[in-house]
Amino acid sequence: MRTYLAAATAAVVIGGAGTLAAAPAFASPRAISHFDDGSFETPTVAVSTFDTFSAGQSFGPWRVTSGTIDLIGEGFWQAAEGGQSVDLNGTSAGAISQTFTTVPGTTYTVAYSLAGNPGGQALKTGKVLIDGQNFQDFSFDTTGKTTTDMGYVRRQVTFVATKASTTLTFASTTPNSAWGPAVDDVTVQPCPPVPCCG
Repeated sequence: MRTYLAAATAAVVIGGAGTLAAAPAFASPRAISHFDDGSFETPTVAVSTFDTFSAGQSFGPWRVTSGTIDLIGEGFWQAAEGGQSVDLNGTSAGAISQTFTTVPGTTYTVAYSLAGNPGGQALKTGKVLIDGQNFQDFSFDTTGKTTTDMGYVRRQVTFVATKASTTLTFASTTPNSAWGPAVDDVTVQPCPPVPCCG
């Protein structure tokens, strides 16, 4: 993840604001009782900075499953909800996952707010995976967007749970870049039988 606060200060922000989080002990993901922390508020990142997490590391209930991501602190750029958000490209394209309990046969809706790091190439791309299967490709054009006006859009995808736990993944497909898609305000809700969401 890289961004600009102003063209003249980008190098200073990039070089000094971010920190690399210490690697916790590796462990297999366990399903939590419900989907949690969709606005990425845990752990708290220092104001106007970001922390970089690498594959195998966890932050709150989320786990980095490939590459690197940046957890963006409050004030670094506009969040869609709360104070923090995630750039799916840290120093390279990354992916984050959360495993939570589900009821087999129940339809769920995943909703999320999508934007992109204003730096780098304009088009940011990624995908939403459910239990490793690609359920949705997404893209966001950052042309004209800024750190104070990110231009978040709301997206959603539905799935039918097949097991007692489900893994949701957001993955960047923006290559060769430290400026990726920005994700925030993720929610997972069971769909009522009538009317069905979708």
